[in-house]
Amino acid sequence: MVFALVLIAVVAGALAQRLAGLGFGLLVSPVLVVLLGPFDGVMIINLCGAASSLLILSRVWRHVEWKRYFGLALAALAGVLPGAWLASNVAEAPLEICIGVLLIIALLASQRLTRSSWRASGPVPMVSLGFTSGLMNAAAGVGGPAITAYAIATRWEQKSFGATLQPYFVTTGLSSLAIKYVLSGGHVPGLDAWQWLSILTAMVAGIIAGDLLSGKVKPAAVRRIVVAIAYIGAVSTLAKGFIELSAGA
Repeated sequence: MVFALVLIAVVAGALAQRLAGLGFGLLVSPVLVVLLGPFDGVMIINLCGAASSLLILSRVWRHVEWKRYFGLALAALAGVLPGAWLASNVAEAPLEICIGVLLIIALLASQRLTRSSWRASGPVPMVSLGFTSGLMNAAAGVGGPAITAYAIATRWEQKSFGATLQPYFVTTGLSSLAIKYVLSGGHVPGLDAWQWLSILTAMVAGIIAGDLLSGKVKPAAVRRIVVAIAYIGAVSTLAKGFIELSAGA
């Protein structure tokens, strides 16, 4: 039953990623953190998020803004190391609380920017929000909100933004995974071969469903659903961390 919920979350995350350009980490992170623990859960999210973005990239390649990708990716890579260190060295309950708080703050900030008429420009927003995204991707598996805040603040056109996110998430996901593997002394999530295959199948199924629905569902509607579910997941993750912290006290 627990693993079935993991597969449902992966299908939903891949579907959202295909339709809106982001959403895999936001939807899947709270579920996997609660079910599999913060370290293993986020490692799986990093791997699957990178894989799903790689599969989607072939469909949106021509819309990628490579100059923006390189600027954001370099800034994000600087944030991956401290994020990976947090994930590898902080105890499980405090890490769950940290992930829940980071999710809520990121969601609130991106929504606040949506209602603002302020427009950002120059390298400072790119570097600061790229760094934040990399840190959150490594620590919590959710680099999307910070990059969404950058897109909103710079009025980045949706089609190009969604396409550019795919190579960006491949870069941050794989770098987060590699650094955490090294810092943890070679730790990998304890899943059987059939479970890894099932996760891959669920991810592909979500992307195919997204292909079928692409053009029929507005990305803005998908993002609203993703944000609502992400809030629920963030609160659940936060509650689980506090419960475990209280039980261990």
